[in-house]
Amino acid sequence: MKYRILGKDLKVSEVGLGCMGFSHAYGTPTKKQEAIQRILQAVEMGYTFFDTAEIYGTSEDPHQNEVLVGESLKHCREKVVIATKFGIHFDMKSSAVNKPLIPDSHPKTIRTSVDASLKRLDTDYIDLYYQHRTDPNVPIEEVAGVMAELIKEGKITHWGLSEADEDIIRRAHGVCPVTAIQNRYSMMARWYETLFPVLEELNIGYVAFSPLANGFLSARYDRDSKFDSDSDYRSMMPQFSNQGMAKNHELLALLHKTAKEKSATPAQISLAWMLCKKPYIVPISGTRNPERLKENADASEIMLTAQEVEALDNALNTMEMSDVFGGSKIVKK
Repeated sequence: MKYRILGKDLKVSEVGLGCMGFSHAYGTPTKKQEAIQRILQAVEMGYTFFDTAEIYGTSEDPHQNEVLVGESLKHCREKVVIATKFGIHFDMKSSAVNKPLIPDSHPKTIRTSVDASLKRLDTDYIDLYYQHRTDPNVPIEEVAGVMAELIKEGKITHWGLSEADEDIIRRAHGVCPVTAIQNRYSMMARWYETLFPVLEELNIGYVAFSPLANGFLSARYDRDSKFDSDSDYRSMMPQFSNQGMAKNHELLALLHKTAKEKSATPAQISLAWMLCKKPYIVPISGTRNPERLKENADASEIMLTAQEVEALDNALNTMEMSDVFGGSKIVKK
């Protein structure tokens, strides 16, 4: 595994592990000991960057994921980077499998959240603390001010923004320097590439979540793939529908062709494409499978030339592909 620097000085593994799927959104949660084993295997493979959030859990145990991550990494806490998030909760009145999100980044809420996360993670500090979604009711300058206070108090060491646009990034950074944004990014979700010049100007890292388009770009699914409609977000994602599969035929063919040329897998090409695109991009892919864990880590070793990346971009620009899941609905209150 190779390593990268986010922002000024946050060193992380070139590929991180998104831990959400152990507890939330991808069907029945993984059994605790199995999930701990997977996280420990990731550490052994060289992963040092682990991502969670206060809302990743089940209706019975809403904060399960932070507890799981904290217990798994306690023995090597000084050697890893833990990222978690504040600022949203689910609209529990909704019957949707992917319930709408309600933002809340009031200073009092943030302070309650950070103390609770520190306790669940069983740690004295959080390495990277993200605002999970922008709150239209709280100026970002006020949120950034709280982050500066938390850094001064030693509760967090760095902070970031998730699904943020240029205006929010600039305003936040002007109050308290932002280390990283965590936005959706994959071959099927490229709309935030417009932020690259801003990130380079301000020296901010880009942590890419859903880098495999929720697993679709692993090319391991087909029209016969089934997902639990009660607990698996993929059951309603357009890229996994029959129509989506048909539209994405050319994209999958491109991945298979490139993978064969590079003696790699489609998932590795999808990750290597963004790793070779910019030195400050760090994908956080999630998996419960130890073989996939190793496969994703090894994407760090796949090298694509600038010409190969450009050729892939040109192909993506011109081919037909389905819509891709863009995130849960935000409820503005």
